[in-house]
Amino acid sequence: MLSILAAQLKASLGLQSKQDIQTAALHLKSSAIKVGDDCAAIPDGNGYLLLAAEGLLPEFLETDPWFAGWCAVMVNVSDIHAMGGRAIALVDTIWSQSTEATQPIWQGMLAAANAYNIPIVGGHTNCHSPYSALSVAILGRATHLITSFSAKPNDVLLVVTDFRGQPHPIYPFWNAATTADPERLQGDLELLPKIAELGLCDTGKDISMGGIIGTLLMLLETSGCGAILNLDQIPCPEELLLEKWLVCFPSYGFLLSVRPSYVEKIQSYFHQRELVCEAVGTIQAKPQLLLKSESETATFWDFAQQPLTGFSSS
Repeated sequence: MLSILAAQLKASLGLQSKQDIQTAALHLKSSAIKVGDDCAAIPDGNGYLLLAAEGLLPEFLETDPWFAGWCAVMVNVSDIHAMGGRAIALVDTIWSQSTEATQPIWQGMLAAANAYNIPIVGGHTNCHSPYSALSVAILGRATHLITSFSAKPNDVLLVVTDFRGQPHPIYPFWNAATTADPERLQGDLELLPKIAELGLCDTGKDISMGGIIGTLLMLLETSGCGAILNLDQIPCPEELLLEKWLVCFPSYGFLLSVRPSYVEKIQSYFHQRELVCEAVGTIQAKPQLLLKSESETATFWDFAQQPLTGFSSS
């Protein structure tokens, strides 16, 4: 039943956490830089400086510190490329109860920084904290933006991801990165600025901890649009049920809103690198997300009744 699936998705932790962003939206609506994208895009010469930061869940840091360190770098690099950019450098902030406790975190961060060829150039360290915490910030640059503010009715929604991975044993992560060849990781990410610079795509978003559903909601909210998401068309790894995949963080994953005439060309670039790139829905003017499966259709979210992050195009 579609209604049961919709209820499960709404109850997911990743989706609920997106509503925490409303606390920032209350204070940042007057910013001269649009807020609500994967990165802040700051006009700079003939392009944009891209600035982003991510914090790690404390439980994740405690139970899997090496992978948490890796993910702190990976998610930031993904945010830069999601906006059509290339990363320049990272800084980190570590709070720990001992120097020993920082070692696996550092090992994970450095492994990812080497794999993505991005230097860590500074930050802040405290090894006398009563708790452990980690955040990483990144600087990048783009000449042609992919933004979440420019989806248009009749756009085709494309899900881009990498099935060459495996699920994390505890957390809703699909790990297609830690054992991958660094050249492949870097080449796969390079496709995002490439399609932006070719003028094929100007709208999209990194698939984050909210999974496909949460990411699509954020894109629709900032664009002031709605969408029909066809669940039967969503490609899913064999190892996962669809309801798990819809709220999973895929280590390589993007949601693109594309003009129909560019769909096949964009797909060809990703398919050539053995990546998944499939059409899963369409953008509509009415600000609602509709889920469709076989003969059923359900209204999953109505932005006129309920904001998600609080950031919008208006």
